[in-house]
Amino acid sequence: MSEVPALVGRREEIAALTRAVEDLGAGRGTVLEVAGDPGIGKTALLNLLARLAVARGATVLRARARAGAGARSGEVKPYQVFRDAWQRSEPSMATPHSPAAEAGPPWDTAVDHELVRALLEGCARRDGGRGSVLVLDDVHHADPASAQLLEALAEECAAHPLVLAFGLRPRQTPPALLAALDDASHTGRLVRVEPAPLDAAAIASLAGRGRVEELVTGSSGNPRALRVLLAAGHDPGQWPARSDAAAGPLLRAAAPVLAELEALPGDCAEVLAAAAVLGEPFRPGDAAHVAGYPGDRTAAALGTLAAADLIRSDGPAGTLVFRHPVLGHLLHHRMNPGLRHEAHHRALGLLDARGAASAARARHAEHVLPAAADPARVLRVLADGAAEVLAREPATAARWLRLTLEYSPTARTNTNTDTDTDTAAGVGVGARARLALDCCRALTAAGRPQEARALAHELLRTPGVLPGRLRTEALAVCVGIERLLGRYEEADATARTVVDALARPLSAPLPIETAGLVFDYGLLHALRGTVGEVRGLAHEAARAVAGADEARADEAGADEAGRTALGVLAAFCDSYVGDFTRAAPEVARCARLVDSRPDTVAGRAPEVLALLGCAELFVERFADARRHLSRGLATAGGGAHKHIAVNQLLGLSILDQWAGRLDTAQRHAREAERLAGEIGAPDAAGLAIALRSSALLWAAPRRRTPEAVELAEAGLRATVPGTGWWAGSALGLLAVARLMGGDPAACLRTLLEGGGEDLVLLQPPSRPSLFALMTTAAAQCGDLAAAARAAHAADAAAARLGRPAFQQAQADRAGAALALAQGDPARAATLSLDAARAFKALRMPVLRAWTLIAATPALAATHGRAAALGPLDEALEAARQCGALRLCEDGARARAALTATTTTATSTTPSCPPGPLAALSVREREVAELAAAGLSSRQVAERLVLSTRTIDTHLGNAYRKLGVSSRVALTRLFGPPPGGPGGPVA
Repeated sequence: MSEVPALVGRREEIAALTRAVEDLGAGRGTVLEVAGDPGIGKTALLNLLARLAVARGATVLRARARAGAGARSGEVKPYQVFRDAWQRSEPSMATPHSPAAEAGPPWDTAVDHELVRALLEGCARRDGGRGSVLVLDDVHHADPASAQLLEALAEECAAHPLVLAFGLRPRQTPPALLAALDDASHTGRLVRVEPAPLDAAAIASLAGRGRVEELVTGSSGNPRALRVLLAAGHDPGQWPARSDAAAGPLLRAAAPVLAELEALPGDCAEVLAAAAVLGEPFRPGDAAHVAGYPGDRTAAALGTLAAADLIRSDGPAGTLVFRHPVLGHLLHHRMNPGLRHEAHHRALGLLDARGAASAARARHAEHVLPAAADPARVLRVLADGAAEVLAREPATAARWLRLTLEYSPTARTNTNTDTDTDTAAGVGVGARARLALDCCRALTAAGRPQEARALAHELLRTPGVLPGRLRTEALAVCVGIERLLGRYEEADATARTVVDALARPLSAPLPIETAGLVFDYGLLHALRGTVGEVRGLAHEAARAVAGADEARADEAGADEAGRTALGVLAAFCDSYVGDFTRAAPEVARCARLVDSRPDTVAGRAPEVLALLGCAELFVERFADARRHLSRGLATAGGGAHKHIAVNQLLGLSILDQWAGRLDTAQRHAREAERLAGEIGAPDAAGLAIALRSSALLWAAPRRRTPEAVELAEAGLRATVPGTGWWAGSALGLLAVARLMGGDPAACLRTLLEGGGEDLVLLQPPSRPSLFALMTTAAAQCGDLAAAARAAHAADAAAARLGRPAFQQAQADRAGAALALAQGDPARAATLSLDAARAFKALRMPVLRAWTLIAATPALAATHGRAAALGPLDEALEAARQCGALRLCEDGARARAALTATTTTATSTTPSCPPGPLAALSVREREVAELAAAGLSSRQVAERLVLSTRTIDTHLGNAYRKLGVSSRVALTRLFGPPPGGPGGPVA
């Protein structure tokens, strides 16, 4: 069969079509029903079936049932869809013929055995023995005679070389036909193909990586809706209110839908347009009001629209929705501008009379504003509506606030207060400034920081625009924007214009604007890795806001948000600098506070949840960290608050890796990288790349290690050098990759970039694990003095943190690496098992498996090789369960070496005494065993993914410790491998 184009995301459906065509080649018939909602891809699958059949040499007859045939039977003849198919066929190249000249079945008879037989025989005459495929689309529109013939033909297909394939919309199919087809499906006489909505991966492959989440939500996986959204512009969240759509592409993408709409009677079209103005869900009575029709006339139109499956009763009780939201958007986009304005005016009046929420009214006010008779009233609706939706729909809020600023004249009053009010002449200076600041916040949350920065700087450089406390509020907004853009120096300088002028210690009542600036200043230092500089200020601000209740009872909601935000900031600062004794109870208190409040009251919910989740990650409240980061991600979802969503995704990626969810870790890291690229945050993008590298390092086989190292190097390069969390974390991940890549010297050089042997530039909670890494790398390089210093530093760092389980386990790993290098396998075994038990309790299977595999030589030397197999098998099982292929390979290699040396130990060849062997490091022993097996230095280097020079260094150290001077002597000590030199040695 020649190749045909594949349909994205339709593997199972295509397999069903392919089986039907293959069965046809064997003389067997099939009945294929392709059922689903409009636009789901039924026609595309039927077209593909036709191409598959033609490629096989079969004859294809195809037609589409005429819309309205059942309702207007006088316009068509009985069996019309079959008649049309008989006249339009794609014959096999082997059997050319003229369908028009051939006598067809007796169409003027009722459905009986003779008609079915005539149809089957006619197909056989045409196909020349290669079989026929009868493709009928939209059979829900078929006339009654065609429906009856379809049922009868389906009974006979299996015994004849005929594929009967038809597409239908179940909601519009006559019940009798549906029942017959269901019976055929249940008895196995019919194969039902129901195309599922496209998943995110399929949509990404069709649309590219940008805005996949919005496209998934906006299209609901419907391919036709997806094409309309893509044609309407790059941001489906803004369409149809704002569209970059060119008329041609949009009309082509929407052509099937527009054809349905143009066939509607006048009343139906008007009522449907009114529904599009109202938005879904809509009430029938509201549609009547906006359309200007009486209730009975509207009810009749709605009945027709429901029968055509253009509207459905899937909304809340008493309301209706479109069969797909894109249908409503398309209707609204295509309306006559004058009629659309008048319809929105009627809708706004209706909601005003009802006392509806400002957000609901604002959706109409933005269309009424350009020609409003009372623009001041409309502007107030837009401003109030923006305040209601800013947290959940920041792009919409920004659009409404932009309109408010554009159409609001500024009152020419001279005021030095920030409480001025609007006048008849226009919007007061202070009120206008607040609108602009809210617009900056909305633009930032919507992922448009450059626009927010331009507007904020315009405010700051306009004399007299920011009276009183509003200037502090504007500076806080600027600090947040500059921080987001990675302009840390500018953010710091902006914040210091206020912070340096504050009287210390801060006292209550602390102005809300000042509290907000302190919070943004703290976030800046959190990202720069200079939390120590702001820690004291954060605690002072938290106390000052907590004591402000009595002094400012009218601002209780704002104070509650401020207390929550600053309390979490102070707890994060304590955890970041490693003061776990103080941080742990405060983190627990803040968690209870945040959990007891809804997102809108929890205070700057996305930022607060991100900080709280990271603090919990540091103090080892891992389950709570995942819960709060996930909640924060949901709060920042839908394309909003992308700058915060990046942080939450990064935190979740770290937790995923520790928990062994390596695929999910990579997915979260990729999404963080995408969002960071969209908002222009290189630091976050760099760390996301490094986290992808880390997950790949464990999940991929050893041969892909160089790829992981290159990815980690790219991640570190993307970050801004310094003491920040981004660069420090990326540096640590690169060090791990280089060690796993067999280059301990490069691992050491990388770690030393973090502030020398003391790692002073890196955050304290990360130091025990990095000192453990340094210990292993130094030991592998043969520098036992450096390894000892690093191991002692790891233990001291864990002690300063209070020896929580994760940190102590890292210190134990460091101690184990040092003990093994110093020839104390018993101590190495004990410390390794302690660390492995801790990782098991913490549910960290990757680290547990890594630790046990590394401990195999120590366990074998201390307890015997057979006893070492138990922990090693536990490690292998843990690695297999979480898909850590690298560890599976390393564990299998260690096991092979263990069993091989066990066999050697029972042979007649003298084995290496346990004393000298114990003096070798893990890497030295591995290299010596492979060399003893007959491998050259180059072969050993290739096997272990190391340089030849490194292999020779390890061999030299092994010779010295074992008191030998040649490979021959090594062979005598270890014994020959099974099968002789070059045999299977791990």
